[in-house]
Amino acid sequence: MISKKVCMLGGFAVGKTSLVARFVHGVFSEKYLTTIGVKIDKRTGRVDQDEVNLVVWDIYGEDDYQRLRLSYLRGASGLLLVADGTRRDTLDVAKGLRLTARDHLGAVATVLVINKADLAASWEISADELDALRLQGWTVLETSAKTGAGVEAAFDVLAQQMLRAGDAA
Repeated sequence: MISKKVCMLGGFAVGKTSLVARFVHGVFSEKYLTTIGVKIDKRTGRVDQDEVNLVVWDIYGEDDYQRLRLSYLRGASGLLLVADGTRRDTLDVAKGLRLTARDHLGAVATVLVINKADLAASWEISADELDALRLQGWTVLETSAKTGAGVEAAFDVLAQQMLRAGDAA
């Protein structure tokens, strides 16, 4: 079995913990839970013929008071960057975290998810902005932890990228 460490990165209250709960346990809660430090979950699945164990590190959200602890990134094979579609500033936070992580880790598989697709009518992040990121080579997907839309696909795409990167190494 192949084991890969995934770090969930994003601003405060973008839905990282809810995405992990939906992916690992198939549940969603309306209750807001602040992550303190890091919470680790895992889920085993298949990518093509390979059995893959994803060890998901749900790292506290970055804000004006808390910065990412680089030690949490050590050994990561992939990053799932999360932005809240209803809060434009969270996309900037995700972009900054990507740069910080790349400076620390080098190039690793990375997927940006714009969460809260169930609230798309209230989004502050435009489709044009997302298309511009895609043109720059970003993998950008839309998710809803609440409905489950796109959550499996986001982790599947990241797992495929991590395995391809491992094959190239």
